[in-house]
Amino acid sequence: MKTNKTITILLFFTALWSFTMNAQNNLVQNISNNNEVIHNNNMKTYVIERNIPEAGNFTPDKLKGISQKSCGVLDQMGSENIQWLHSYVTEDKIYCVYMALNKELLKEHASKGGFPANSISEVSTMISPETAK
Repeated sequence: MKTNKTITILLFFTALWSFTMNAQNNLVQNISNNNEVIHNNNMKTYVIERNIPEAGNFTPDKLKGISQKSCGVLDQMGSENIQWLHSYVTEDKIYCVYMALNKELLKEHASKGGFPANSISEVSTMISPETAK
């Protein structure tokens, strides 16, 4: 059972890295509010782990409300400083992928939005099945 969970987590993060790097390289629009995303070469990509009990059971309306709250805070903070790329909702956690100038901006976003930010990790590189070739 532990092996299956480990494999699932590894597959999840492989997909996460792939989507993150693809989004970072090809980002043209912020889908959530149809504004152009300002690509700032000083921005780094981060993964935020948010411990949220029962997140996987949230209704579409609840997820929409959370997304709207996040986007409202981001609009106040400025897209030249911080950008939300996408998130993955799992059973009891939400993994969010952001681009930001620094970790402090991610902590500020979490604080202003009332979201937990249990772990913030900078993406250093990406691996995928292509790495094996």
